[in-house]
Amino acid sequence: MTELAETYACVPSTERGRGILISGHPKTNKILYTNNRSILILNLDNPLDVSVYGEHAYQATVARYSPNGEWIASADVSGTVRIWGAYNDHVLKKEFKVLTGRIDDLQWSPDGLRIVASGDGKGKSLVRAFMWDSGTNVGEFDGHSRRVLSCAFKPTRPFRIVTCGEDFLVNFYEGPPFKFKSSHRDHSNFVNCIRFSPDGSKFISVSSDKKGILFDGKTGEKIGELSSEDGHKGSIYAVSWSPDGKQVLTVSADKSAKVWEICDDGSGKLTKTLTSSDSGGVDDMLVSCLWQNDHLFTVSLGGTISVFSASDLGKSALQISGHMKNVTSLSVLQNVPKTILSSSYDGLIVKWIQGIGYSGKLRRKENSQIKCLAAAEEEVITSGFDNKLWRVRFLGDQCGDADSIDVCSQPKDISLALLCPELALVAIDSGVVMIRGTKVVSTINLDFAVTASAISPDGSEAIIGGQDGKLHIYSVTGDTLTEDAVLEKHRGAVSVIRYSPDVSMFASGDLNREAVVWDRASREVKLKNMLYHTARINCLAWSPDSSMVATGSLDTCIIIYEIDKPASSRMTIKGAHLGGVYGLAFTDDRSVVSSGEDACVRVWKVNAQ
Repeated sequence: MTELAETYACVPSTERGRGILISGHPKTNKILYTNNRSILILNLDNPLDVSVYGEHAYQATVARYSPNGEWIASADVSGTVRIWGAYNDHVLKKEFKVLTGRIDDLQWSPDGLRIVASGDGKGKSLVRAFMWDSGTNVGEFDGHSRRVLSCAFKPTRPFRIVTCGEDFLVNFYEGPPFKFKSSHRDHSNFVNCIRFSPDGSKFISVSSDKKGILFDGKTGEKIGELSSEDGHKGSIYAVSWSPDGKQVLTVSADKSAKVWEICDDGSGKLTKTLTSSDSGGVDDMLVSCLWQNDHLFTVSLGGTISVFSASDLGKSALQISGHMKNVTSLSVLQNVPKTILSSSYDGLIVKWIQGIGYSGKLRRKENSQIKCLAAAEEEVITSGFDNKLWRVRFLGDQCGDADSIDVCSQPKDISLALLCPELALVAIDSGVVMIRGTKVVSTINLDFAVTASAISPDGSEAIIGGQDGKLHIYSVTGDTLTEDAVLEKHRGAVSVIRYSPDVSMFASGDLNREAVVWDRASREVKLKNMLYHTARINCLAWSPDSSMVATGSLDTCIIIYEIDKPASSRMTIKGAHLGGVYGLAFTDDRSVVSSGEDACVRVWKVNAQ
């Protein structure tokens, strides 16, 4: 049997020049954010306790807890709102098609009976308020001509709704049923975010014109502004009120977050500027913020979540980070087996420690894209889409110098001889390239299309898989390959080959969803009928004691086979990663690490049956 032990969460999807939304649970320290089609519920008290909801058919944009914390309403780019249970199986309550375009913001009414959503659409339908259980409209929202970026519900009676958007307007509606009351054109650029104070007496709007303006919550009249003397130097993307309603937190493209004290007359004085200790590049622009109980959150364009303490703003921030895009490769360091390296194709390598979680990013001097990654004890070898192979030395969290090796063709697979890691075998379309250190020692053209390769730990044997489904076994003498045998069993192109740690077997997987375990000495099939996936096999991993092999597939499943039992007594993990499993590795005999399209990394405990 298998059980999920840990999830290393992905970070929120961000977009240049736009704010994004993260929201919090009304009573606990849980936060909600979206990444692609997934909605993540992250528990701050235990960052490894992550729940993922993946039922949206399109990219999700916003999710919010109902006032009682029992339900979550989430919206996507198609204009659909789904309302589902916050606990256990996340049962779907209702689904409504609210707008014709993407939804940018959504809020519950304080009594939990109505929802207002705003965004993009055809004609005048840019904002809608509806009953949460029936979807019936509760008002007419005229007055906007362009995309509406944010909306807010007054948290106390009499109810009001305010909206703001790309037409530089802040609109005020009375109700229910809601109807247009007034409009303010005090901003000179996109108005990115609007929020009511917890007591409903004021609301604030922030804009790309670097201004924050305060309005009266009952009448909608302008009452003051945030001080411009020490204001933001870039667009302000988001704002959040403190629970007592006396302070606000703003974040901006100038890479800083500011805490303001709001006076009774409606003006705002700067209390503190919060900056992060990162490199200062574009990725450090801040695009979202949330004031949740005693925590202040900021999210950067690169996805890093910084958590400050409201009671001690001088304290340095706790940083939570991870991947934003598909995690294509995983590697477990042999000398420190609890350390996991994962890479996504956008060039990010993240280091994780089992039991702890995020342990830092490996910052390379050459931030090229990554297609394949292999790790030996003190170096990482990566290949991207530029026909080059990079050997990067790393010590702790820092990357040293990187050597690039041009292999003159697009690398498809990298395999390291673990006992002599300077020797690497790189599969390219027309054959293989052997590399010792930083030199290409031979380029061997083969008379078939190569799709996968593996080299034995001592570097004496290589197995090369082809488009025709055949496995070609070569002995390595010096810098040349001599063909010893051809094995035929696969009915599709070979996608992955791996030697077992004790080198007595090897396993291969193909695009026709079949995996095979072979005996190395006799070259006979050792475990057959491994045909339980419903789509191509992307990755394969052996347990350190060579007793189990795990396969990961595009069908979102991981299947674990025990070598001394028939394939039918397999263990299956269904829906391991939304969109497919792309990386697999064992950290010990009973722990499997997986990564996939959903940008998350998960650790599974395997209990032999």
